[in-house]
Amino acid sequence: MSSLLGTLHEVFESPAVSDSPEDLRLARCGPRDVTLYTRPGCHLCDEAKAAIAPILREFAAALREVNVDEDEVLKERYGWDVPVIFIGQHKAAKHRVDLAQFRKQLQDAEAR
Repeated sequence: MSSLLGTLHEVFESPAVSDSPEDLRLARCGPRDVTLYTRPGCHLCDEAKAAIAPILREFAAALREVNVDEDEVLKERYGWDVPVIFIGQHKAAKHRVDLAQFRKQLQDAEAR
């Protein structure tokens, strides 16, 4: 039963999969590819980016910022729920970043 709940959780917590260019790009991301979904003027986005920068350097991870306002699919999906951070293909954080958890998620991603 717990595996079923885990699967359901993943379905409902994951973004809707589509054939949008961004979803296709995200599907090809590796464990050191970090994506920050953001928008101009988002102070939480700026805080998240600054907070994770040292950890990204520590893991030699690449950050790609995506402005959700430039993609109708992403704008619809995330609305005002930014920042959203993905490590590879997995959602790592939304709104605020727990740095200890983020570091562990990067470690776990490399182990996959």
